[in-house]
Amino acid sequence: MFGYVRVCKEEMRIKEFEMYKAVYCSLCDTLGKKYGILSRITLNYDFVFLCILNMSLNDKNCPTSRKLCKCNPFKKCSYLNNQNDIEMPSAAAMIMLYYKVLDNIEDEKGFKKLFYFFLKLLYFSAHKKAARDYPLIEDIFYKYIDSQKKLEKENNQSVDAAADPTANALSEVFKLCSESEIEKRILSRLGYCIGRYIYLLDAACDLEEDIKKNNYNPLKIYIEDKDYLKNSIVPELYICLSEAAKALELLNIKKLKNILDNIIYLGLEDTLKKELKI
Repeated sequence: MFGYVRVCKEEMRIKEFEMYKAVYCSLCDTLGKKYGILSRITLNYDFVFLCILNMSLNDKNCPTSRKLCKCNPFKKCSYLNNQNDIEMPSAAAMIMLYYKVLDNIEDEKGFKKLFYFFLKLLYFSAHKKAARDYPLIEDIFYKYIDSQKKLEKENNQSVDAAADPTANALSEVFKLCSESEIEKRILSRLGYCIGRYIYLLDAACDLEEDIKKNNYNPLKIYIEDKDYLKNSIVPELYICLSEAAKALELLNIKKLKNILDNIIYLGLEDTLKKELKI
């Protein structure tokens, strides 16, 4: 995941933003405790959203306490007293980071390749632990990376086909947030829409750089059409947002609903506009 699933801070009440930050800091804390300090490098807003979604579907209270920041001893942060709901998303973040490192080893050359190989050695034990605790997530991301590699080797220019591995991976991961079969189906749809949004937005943002580096990007064939992103990809992104909102409305959200609403209805569009400068 790439950090595109964010809140629209300007539209949040203070207490909601404080809770959002508490989840962020608790995820950072859990990553450090379970997988080592360096695992915190994988922390991004996408996994914070997964944490909040995971927390929102149960009745447990989520009180917080003020403690010293794990990264800055001169600062205090709010942390969740009960961080059990953070463990699955933290494992997903760790596993995703490891496979991203493996992917970069294949894509990069020279010093960067050596750097990522060094990271692979650093994260090997942490990944092994996360995979042992959550083998289903390991299987999901393994298949995701494998599917993505096949598309890149084939140089598949279908935007739909290129977005599918990311969308399918998040579809499966989101299903882990509930034991209810009905909710699993809804979460699957929500995850698919969010995953497709992430892939398309990332492809659009990286288009110029991918052209320079000759990296795989299904949007490269449309580069001569200056209005392609505006006329085709942006509407596709808005369809993803609309479908994600419909899925969210079907869920029985028990808490943190205002934060989820902010992300889905405001944050995703705000991020889209900022990233694409539209």
